[in-house]
Amino acid sequence: MTLTTTTRRHGLLALSIACALSLPLGVHAQSTTKSSKGTTREQQLEQRVNQLEQQLAELKAMIQEQKAATTQATQTAQQAQVAATQAQTTAQATSTKVEAAPKPQFTTAPGLTVALHGFVDATVFGQDRTFINYGNGQNAEIPAPPTAANKANGYTGSLSGADVRNTRFWLDFTGAKLNEDWNGSGRIEMDFFGGNNGTGAYAQQQPIPRLRQAYMDIINPNWGTTVRVGQMWDLMFPLENTPTSLSHIAFPLAYGSGVVGWRYPGVIVMQDLNHGTEGVKWRFDFALLEGNWSGPQNPAGNATTNYLNAGAAHFNPQFEARLHAQGKDWLAYLTAHYSEIDLHGVGDIAPKPPRDKLNSIGYDLGGQWKPGPWTFKGLIYTGKALGEIFGAMSQFGNIKEAGGFVQAGYNFTPKWSVNGFFAAARPNRDDVLAWTPAGTAAAPGTALLRNNMSALSLQYASGNYELGVEWIYDDLRYQLKNSSSSQTVNGNQVSFSGMYKF
Repeated sequence: MTLTTTTRRHGLLALSIACALSLPLGVHAQSTTKSSKGTTREQQLEQRVNQLEQQLAELKAMIQEQKAATTQATQTAQQAQVAATQAQTTAQATSTKVEAAPKPQFTTAPGLTVALHGFVDATVFGQDRTFINYGNGQNAEIPAPPTAANKANGYTGSLSGADVRNTRFWLDFTGAKLNEDWNGSGRIEMDFFGGNNGTGAYAQQQPIPRLRQAYMDIINPNWGTTVRVGQMWDLMFPLENTPTSLSHIAFPLAYGSGVVGWRYPGVIVMQDLNHGTEGVKWRFDFALLEGNWSGPQNPAGNATTNYLNAGAAHFNPQFEARLHAQGKDWLAYLTAHYSEIDLHGVGDIAPKPPRDKLNSIGYDLGGQWKPGPWTFKGLIYTGKALGEIFGAMSQFGNIKEAGGFVQAGYNFTPKWSVNGFFAAARPNRDDVLAWTPAGTAAAPGTALLRNNMSALSLQYASGNYELGVEWIYDDLRYQLKNSSSSQTVNGNQVSFSGMYKF
């Protein structure tokens, strides 16, 4: 029954009831004059009243039925609304769970998880001079002294190019357990400074991967103890406050001429000294690393390969120790280094060396402070015979030296920053000259006596991307073995770099 039909029927019943109620009044007025017909008329009226009462009862029943139907429809609508709300809430919760779900990772052995990380780094550069020791482009550090032929024809060695060898990736392994108290993790890390694929015309565009780090960590979280086994950075390298640069990453600014350190196989034990307490975090690290040195030469000419070097003779390792402290916005460390070098080499097959043994000794003090938008980094070091960890501009010998770097960075917006850098290396002049090979008359040995590097960069960072322009100026003092006086040479590099992190 529709709402219109129901309303019409209600109106007719109401009109009938009104008419019925008015009849008794008319009947009562006529009762005195028509007494003879009273009884019959009263009977008819009673029947009519009964009929109307029945219709009124039907009307009430219909009204109650309509109210019940309306109430049921309202309840049904409310239930539908509740159901719709619940469905929407469930859909939103499901969507949130999907969005919050961790990104897919791949696994190896049961219980182990592997995560791939890294970055793509590309640099376009221009130099007004070639650089020595390590290379050009992303690993340019020290300008090359000009040869006699260069001086004669005025050639400076200017060049330009593009370099992607900083590109790096690593695999982090987690979830391993040794027992109930010890668990572990590991890392394999590679970049593309392993040389070029051959020497042909297209070799420069085919850099070879090289292994940087490969180590496992065995960790006791209750003691605050980590044992690292494999190949990793030694403790003299400023891993926690490396100079900021988008062009010089694998070879940091002033590497070998203000920054020392290298990666070696071995064992490093890191122990929290106040584990579980509040405030400044103190840690003591101890390293036992493979020994290394350049030479001495031997008849096979492989003194620096197959472990045939003076650092590996008689298993003479490198020992290092570091005290590390870290607060909310700063960190600091003090490191000591020692190793013994047997200059006779493995098997005593080298010609008689200048002396039998060397003691490689070094100390560095470094740190970082980040007050507000500023970032300050730096270190100073001193020692002797540090060639095995890139000391003295990678000159090997009993050479005393000192050096270090400072860098100040300022974020003038959350995305834009500027960085100023200066570094210096000061090996002892007499020691360098004494340990530099004589060479030949046409190509005499070159002693690198002093180096200063300055750098200025502007960087933009947004999400996974970073862009930057950088200028490097390096000034080198050197002396040829057949000369009685020193000379200077300087070089500039301007670069634009882009990085994408993943």
